[in-house]
Amino acid sequence: MDKNYNYERKKLMLPEYGRHIHQMIDYLKTIDDRDFRNTQAQAVIAVMGNLNPLLRDTADFTHKLWDHLFIMADFDLDVDSPYPIPSAATLAPKPERINYPDKRIKMKHYGKNVQRMLESLVGEEDMDAIEAVIGNIARYMRTKSYEYNQEHPNNEVIIKDIKRLSDNTIKVDEVALNNLKSEYKQPYSAHPKKNAYQGGRPQKGVKNNKNQQGKGGKQHRGKTK
Repeated sequence: MDKNYNYERKKLMLPEYGRHIHQMIDYLKTIDDRDFRNTQAQAVIAVMGNLNPLLRDTADFTHKLWDHLFIMADFDLDVDSPYPIPSAATLAPKPERINYPDKRIKMKHYGKNVQRMLESLVGEEDMDAIEAVIGNIARYMRTKSYEYNQEHPNNEVIIKDIKRLSDNTIKVDEVALNNLKSEYKQPYSAHPKKNAYQGGRPQKGVKNNKNQQGKGGKQHRGKTK
């Protein structure tokens, strides 16, 4: 008896339809009479619809069946379809190449968006709107600076960085930024403080209790004559 293993068979394009449907479609390719081939294709579509009877009333169900028919035929089937015949390029289009940004980020810990927001303010005439936006940007820059450097920067540093990112094209109200309060709160650290002794050895600057007792501490009791 000859053994017929699945790994020796033809690969199924849509395994959910089963091998019998794929064999029916392969049979359609062998039919020379076009009218008879169209009739048999309609019969195969009906069988495919019987596999999912609950989806017959859904929109574009028949359209999906015809698309699946051509997919299982590897887009090599000459029949009359009531819908546009798909191709491999239309069902699996090749994505367009995305151009990699060629501009380097001036200050990486602030990110690219801060630089873009400052560049968008160039040419704005409403000074009140500029001050409001720059105030929000300054708060955000303080937050990112703390996340990157673990320290709160001074207002002078923020003002200097804003001028650098905007190439000195934006007028900054230094007085308003100096009076601006940061709403960022330092997260609570749950780590306990380290003990004075680590690994059984005292740290520098911490004297041993025995040395303290021997020098000016409690005197050792001895026998009195």
